Amino acid sequence: MGDLRDIDINLIVVFDAILTERSLTRAGEAIGLTQPAVSGAVAKLRKLLDDPLLVRSGRTFTLTPRALALQPIVREAVIEVGRTFNLRPLFDPLTSDRQFRLTASDYALSVMTAPLLRVLETEAPGVSVEFGSLNNIGPVDLLREDVAIASAAHGVPGKRQSLFSDAMTCIVRRDHPRLKDGALTLEDLAELPYVQVVFAPHVVMFADDALAAASVRPPVARSVSGFLPVPFLVSGTDMFGFVPARLADRYADDLDLQIARIPLQLSTLVESAFWHPSRTNEPALRWFLGILRTVAERVEFGSDTDPDAEAERWGDRPAG
Repeated sequence: MGDLRDIDINLIVVFDAILTERSLTRAGEAIGLTQPAVSGAVAKLRKLLDDPLLVRSGRTFTLTPRALALQPIVREAVIEVGRTFNLRPLFDPLTSDRQFRLTASDYALSVMTAPLLRVLETEAPGVSVEFGSLNNIGPVDLLREDVAIASAAHGVPGKRQSLFSDAMTCIVRRDHPRLKDGALTLEDLAELPYVQVVFAPHVVMFADDALAAASVRPPVARSVSGFLPVPFLVSGTDMFGFVPARLADRYADDLDLQIARIPLQLSTLVESAFWHPSRTNEPALRWFLGILRTVAERVEFGSDTDPDAEAERWGDRPAG
């Protein structure tokens, strides 16, 4: 391994971009360098660290084990350098062309995307958001994402602030033969085919917890990785499933569904924003979290709010 004194600040910045983007081209675009300049920096890093860092895998590149181990250390080093020398610029939403990375469940995206884009169009016309889904992925890498929106049940690490909540409801088709005065019994739940939501192997959904606590084990007819498919699968069948109340209300008329009363106490779904602790004081991230809070208020309480009061809240309100 070479002398670490040969690694200057610029090389650390390039190293961080390479570890994040895993592409020389995208790394160069992220920090404003040409590909030859990035390639030269990679050659220096490989010599200093005696490691290839990036290896080709088909048409893409993957990080070596050494590079993966160094990634959080390098990210923290870049943050500390910026903090020490005050290199981090102030964030101006009116002039910024920043793209934020937001990962969330299909449900959270379905209720937040439209109001979020409307707010950004007015308050930050050059800012964009790259959306990603939590469905069918492993642990969230908060060093690669700006914000992840999930319930606490997902086990996402990092700093957290609650955004909005929703009641979990049981849905069936409106003319379901087992409905009696709009209710299902525990026996019904044990016998009817069940549409189960499974986000990840280690995540137990609130509804499954409640069923297990009542010793109810319905036959699983379909397993899906998000809430959005559930109303469509239940419609016109004898199956039942659990979804947030806003989702049930949205599709009840179009899909001829009904919220069934059940003898189970379902926990409230609380959607929260998660981010990496090292980024808490970044002006851009603090602003974006403020925007998400305001959008969440619209989701929770409706859109009849004072725009001037909202603009004041978006200013420099501290994050969580």
